[in-house]
Amino acid sequence: MALSGQVLLLWLAAALAFVTFAVHTFVGGVFVARPLLADTRLPKASKWLNYYCWHITTVMILALAGAFAHSAANPDRLELAIFATLLTAAVSALSAAVALKGGIHPLRFPSTSLFAATAALGGAGLLLG
Repeated sequence: MALSGQVLLLWLAAALAFVTFAVHTFVGGVFVARPLLADTRLPKASKWLNYYCWHITTVMILALAGAFAHSAANPDRLELAIFATLLTAAVSALSAAVALKGGIHPLRFPSTSLFAATAALGGAGLLLG
């Protein structure tokens, strides 16, 4: 049985969200979370609240992958794909805005491009529906 274009794009969005989860967890953990925990200058509450937010993001990205996968497996139920597409587009824009505010090129943050690409795949899949 051949996959429809919509289902294929939603599976690709799920896969890319999972790749984003892996990059966040295994690469970001080394270059972001570990230095955050090693920092002794931040106030204790700020440091641990940032670490908590890091883990909220980890859970959210994995949930996004699951949302796209659910809609790919159930193409008559696209509510989660709509939500995940809007959320990935919003967090990509937020990533770019935070980078610019910090004087950093937005593409230096992998979150900008990974979430944008995931949103594009999800959006394309929804448009084919």
